[in-house]
Amino acid sequence: MGKIIAVSNQKGGVGKSTTVVNLAAVFGSKGKKVLIVDFDPQGNTTTSYGIKKKSIRNTVYDVLMGDCGVFEAVVATEFRGVSVIPTTQELSGAAVELVGMQDRAKQLRNCLEPARDFYDYVFIDCPPTLDMLTINALVAADSVIIPIQCEFLSLEGLVELTQTIERVRKSWNPGLKTEGILFTMYVERYKVTGQIAAEVKKFFPKDVFKTVIPRNIALSEAPSFGKPAMYYDPKSKGSKAYEDLAKEMVKKKV
Repeated sequence: MGKIIAVSNQKGGVGKSTTVVNLAAVFGSKGKKVLIVDFDPQGNTTTSYGIKKKSIRNTVYDVLMGDCGVFEAVVATEFRGVSVIPTTQELSGAAVELVGMQDRAKQLRNCLEPARDFYDYVFIDCPPTLDMLTINALVAADSVIIPIQCEFLSLEGLVELTQTIERVRKSWNPGLKTEGILFTMYVERYKVTGQIAAEVKKFFPKDVFKTVIPRNIALSEAPSFGKPAMYYDPKSKGSKAYEDLAKEMVKKKV
């Protein structure tokens, strides 16, 4: 049975989509069957895999609203082992539509259940909000990866997100685990980087990944070519960092 991992942080621009895109590529390259659920209306993950939005027949919105089954929305990519359920801006209205539904917090979980038996990993790219979309993602997930940038405001966001995760555990998903807190866009020479990293480790000593993701040009450029970084520049520090992260996750028996 596959594992569902949400990648979440309500603060935008911290590397959620980058993490989903590149972790999925690494696991796929190792022979795992991977599904990405692009649950962010911005659709950055969809674009990063070279999927043209005009060519999309069904999206995660259609799945969520019950207009099609999960496998009817899956788009195969040219990259080994990875498929995507794409999204469009239409998903942004789903948070409001979900409010009127019965079991509204469990809609995505119910939709994704059939995929567990087919995929080894399902990664959910969450929106930069703490609305009903993110709640749905956390309820559907077995665990959550929290990417954060080493800056002061990230600490406030991290506390808020961990409180939301705890509410989700109490109300809908008692088995939800924190897979790990991931430092992204990491610049070791910046003094503030070390200060924030130390603070996070002090408050969450067991939850921080040893691997850090550096600020790296290949990670920034690859999406514009519709490729994960390991296919755009396999020797880049960013590519190697995500390979290290995948190895660390495997050692933790993810």
